[in-house]
Amino acid sequence: MKKTFVLDTNVILHDSSCFYNFADNDVIIPMTVIEEIDQFKRGHDLINFHAREFIRLLDEYPGDALVNGGAMIREGSGRISICTIYQDEKKVSSAFIEPKPDHRILSAAMRIQREHPEQQVILVSKDVNLRLKAKSLGLNSQDYYNDKIKDIDNLYRGKRLIDNADPSLIEKLYTMPFEIPIKESGLVSVVPNEYLILRNHQMSVLAYFNPFKEVLERVDKNPAYGITPRNAEQTFAIHALTSLDIKLVSLSGKAGTGKTLLALASALEVHKNYRQIFLARPIVALSNKDLGYLPGDITSKLDPYMQPLYDNLGIIRDQFSESDQRHKRIQNMLENGKLEIAPLAYIRGRSLDRIFFIVDEAQNLTPHEVKTIITRAGEGTKVIFTGDPHQIDTPYLDSRSTGLNYLVHRMQGQPIYSHITLEKGERSELAELASDLL
Repeated sequence: MKKTFVLDTNVILHDSSCFYNFADNDVIIPMTVIEEIDQFKRGHDLINFHAREFIRLLDEYPGDALVNGGAMIREGSGRISICTIYQDEKKVSSAFIEPKPDHRILSAAMRIQREHPEQQVILVSKDVNLRLKAKSLGLNSQDYYNDKIKDIDNLYRGKRLIDNADPSLIEKLYTMPFEIPIKESGLVSVVPNEYLILRNHQMSVLAYFNPFKEVLERVDKNPAYGITPRNAEQTFAIHALTSLDIKLVSLSGKAGTGKTLLALASALEVHKNYRQIFLARPIVALSNKDLGYLPGDITSKLDPYMQPLYDNLGIIRDQFSESDQRHKRIQNMLENGKLEIAPLAYIRGRSLDRIFFIVDEAQNLTPHEVKTIITRAGEGTKVIFTGDPHQIDTPYLDSRSTGLNYLVHRMQGQPIYSHITLEKGERSELAELASDLL
């Protein structure tokens, strides 16, 4: 049966080209959605970009066709049309008294279903509440699945423990030149830049598959700017972060595993290879208070969001005495703009050449935002994403749709990409206990 998908506003603000992704089915945009989209046209955030881009894409179709039967989206696909009817359905108005845009969208979908019983009408929304309201009235509803990961439990973790490994393989990795051709290792299904813990009783070694040399290399426990890794995961993370061959790194893990600290320490360790270190994080409102409601100038408004980055910088600085050149270098880099901390929105229009670019709290980014950031990378730039997929603060994302997990899912196996899932908390015993039990 041919399906008709009715789109909610948040789907379009999430992906302006979403209507291309419904195969040969029809797509209907309620007029209420058009009105809401119009309110988002002005601004510099990504949702404002999506609003403008959607209007531009819609403008490519004849206006009279959109309101009279619809226009063909593309060859071999369904039709897109605008539902101009405002009349509330009795089932909606009796169930939900308050006149809200969501209820008008729901009314439009219910009316389409009533007038076209031969079609399967589905309301597509990223708003769980609206989907529940639709289902309570007998209307099919679903999330927007185009950029969702199907199997989150088997998501690539970037590291693997191999018990009962060949003892001779472990011994060879401790012998110069500390590498073995992958074909001679006896290991199968090893992903480029995958990290391995090879263990056999009391013997063990850390290694990774170097895709450029096609060898299995030993990984040593090396500090980064005074920060010494405390476990194998952190050792792997520093190795990936300081490698000049790996241009894209993602670190995921719960609070206290050292994601941001390791990324920042590694950036300082290899800063001579880059023109600038740039730390950014998405602005997510605190207690539902936008920037305009916070007191002070723009610097004061941004301080609560940027403070965690300064805290990590302070931890690194405290590893050295005030007379140490490494302690002074951090302050000099901040003053000279070689080390910059700013909201993620500030990267628009910037040239990202030879930048060590760290994006913190990346679990709050959509797949499209992650793509936008990576595609800005110029020659010699390295991009790092860190975040906890289980602490998402934005309302229309979950662990299956966050850009951080989407990045891992799509990029695994690429020779210039590396991912590490950090699992063991090292912040403190109290932080680890709270993370596990609360």
